[in-house]
Amino acid sequence: MKDQSNTPGRFRRSPCPVACTLDILGDKWTLLVVRDLFAGKKTYGEFQHSPEKIPTNILADRLKRLVAHEIVTKEPYQARPVRYQYVLTEKGRELGPVLKAMVQWGEKHVPGSKALMKPAG
Repeated sequence: MKDQSNTPGRFRRSPCPVACTLDILGDKWTLLVVRDLFAGKKTYGEFQHSPEKIPTNILADRLKRLVAHEIVTKEPYQARPVRYQYVLTEKGRELGPVLKAMVQWGEKHVPGSKALMKPAG
C-alpha cells in the first residue's frame, strides 16, 4: 500500500484516531518541529539549530507534511530572495496539550530528561 501520510483525509493503516494521528505525527522528527514552533522558532534556519540536528532533507519533508495537514502555514517574510516562515495554525496550536502531556510524562518517567520549553495547554 502506498504511503499516503502526506495526503490529508486519507488513512494509511486504519481509521483508528491513534493510527491516523501517528501517520501524521508519529515519526521521530515531526513533533520536535512542532515543539520548536511552540518555542518561537519560525524559519528553516532556526529549526536547523535545534539540539537534535534534524537532517535538512527530513526537515524540508516534515515542514511540507505539516503544511499539507494544515498544522502550520508557510508565509513569505522576505521578497528577494523569497524566504518563508512557518506559523502554527489553530489546528497546530491544539497540539499544545499533547506536547505538555509528553513533557510531563518524560520528566516523570525518563531519568535525566529536561524540558527545553514548556508548551502551552
